[in-house]
Amino acid sequence: MNGTGPRIFANIPPVLKNLLIINILMFIGTMVVEGTMQVDLNKILGLHYFKSELFRPYQIVTHMFMHANFMHIFLNMFMLWMFGKVLEQVWGGKRFLFYYFFTGLGAAALHMLVMHIELSSLVRDATALGNTPSPDLFAAFIKDHLGRSSPQIYDFIQAWLADPGNPSYSREALSFVDKLVQGKLNITTVGASGAVYGILLAFGVIFPNMPLVLIFFPFFPIKAKYMVMAMGVLELVHGLTMSGGNVAHFAHLGGMIFGFILIKYWNTSRQNFY
Repeated sequence: MNGTGPRIFANIPPVLKNLLIINILMFIGTMVVEGTMQVDLNKILGLHYFKSELFRPYQIVTHMFMHANFMHIFLNMFMLWMFGKVLEQVWGGKRFLFYYFFTGLGAAALHMLVMHIELSSLVRDATALGNTPSPDLFAAFIKDHLGRSSPQIYDFIQAWLADPGNPSYSREALSFVDKLVQGKLNITTVGASGAVYGILLAFGVIFPNMPLVLIFFPFFPIKAKYMVMAMGVLELVHGLTMSGGNVAHFAHLGGMIFGFILIKYWNTSRQNFY
C-alpha cells in the first residue's frame, strides 16, 4: 500500500477537521454506551434548563457535541463542512474556533432565556392551579400552554365541569400538570446547530452574492445573503408559533444573532483580535 488512496478528511482545515472528528466520535460513543451499558449520554451531556435538577454547568459546552440521531448530526456536519472550510481559510484557525464557540454559547444563552420566560409562566400558572384547582383554571392552563387540547382532555374538563366538587378530578388534573412541568423543566437540548447557524450567517455576510444551489431546488440558485435572511425569518416564525416542539428554533436564531454581533465588532474594532 502506498497511502495515496482517498482520505475522508483530506483538504479540510485543521480546526474544522477536529470539530468534525469530535462530533462524530461523540455520536458513535453515545450509541455504543447506550447499546452496551443502557446509559443515555445525551441526558448527561445535553443541556438542561438551569433550574432543572439535571442541569450541570459543563453541559453549556458539552451539548454542542451531542446529537439526537443520524440525520441530526449528518445535516449539522454537512453544513459545518460546506461553509466552515471556507471561513477557516479566510479567518484562520484561531478566529474560526473562537467564532464557533462564541455563536454556540450565544445560541445556548438565548435558548435558556426563552426557556426561562416560557417556564416561569408555566410554573406560575401551575402554582395558581394548585392553590385553587378548578375546571376553568385547568382549561385556561391547557389553552395557554398546550394550545389545542386532545379529545381526552376535553372530555375530562367537561366531566369535571359537570361535577366540580369531585376531588378525584382535581387530583388527576394536578398530577397531569406536575408531569407536564417536570417534563418541560427536564427537557434535553443537544446539537451543534446554534454554532452551525452562526457559520451560515458568517458565510452570508462575507460572501453575500455567492450563488448557492439547494438540494431540493437544484435549478434555482439563490444568493447566500437571501438564503441567510430567509432562514433567519423562518427560525423566528417557527420559534414564535411552534413552541413545545423538539427543535430549538431560538437557539438557531441565537447563533445567527451572536454571529452577526461578533462580525460587526471585528469589522469596527481596530485591534487585531486573533
